Amino acid sequence: MKKLLFTVAALAAFGFAQAQDEAATSGFAKGDVFVSGSLGLSSEKTGDVKSTDFNVTPRVGYFVSENIAIGAQLGFRSGKDTDADGAETKTTGFEAGAFARYYGTPGRAFSFFGQLNAGYNTTKTEFPAGGEAKTNGFGIGLAPGISYFVSDHIAFETTFGALSYNTSKPDADGAESTDTFNLNLNLSSVTFGMIYKF
Repeated sequence: MKKLLFTVAALAAFGFAQAQDEAATSGFAKGDVFVSGSLGLSSEKTGDVKSTDFNVTPRVGYFVSENIAIGAQLGFRSGKDTDADGAETKTTGFEAGAFARYYGTPGRAFSFFGQLNAGYNTTKTEFPAGGEAKTNGFGIGLAPGISYFVSDHIAFETTFGALSYNTSKPDADGAESTDTFNLNLNLSSVTFGMIYKF
């Protein structure tokens, strides 16, 4: 199993950044507005079975207090599963929702944060033999993260691990909904992003 993520290097860099943080003047304050975008990429192979997944999530947020930011987000996901015979199943998904973050030390360049997000999503799956299936749902997720300002306006961030709940229903007559709880602690749950503070 291989994951195309550079998690160890990123966390090491953040650890060094924390040690240099005492004199930092960057960070967040009440009333700040920011835009951000995060990326996630994973690739897994077991024998002749392969799976790849890519996701991107742009956000806009506002600090309603010293530690708490709220905002809106959009999401796009694309995935592909290839079986031992080379047949491919492709998945694309879209999401629109809201998020809230609590920052531990928002006034400093380096800070841990917790993020809660919720949103509606739609997914389309294309099968190797032809045909497709569409699913609509609602999800809630909770994940820890780290951010570090490299200038007064620009910061890098990463989130890792995720606790989530999702309810979904196929877009077909008579279909029943499915509820899923998930605790993801592997590298496929790691995302990297950048923040611009106005």
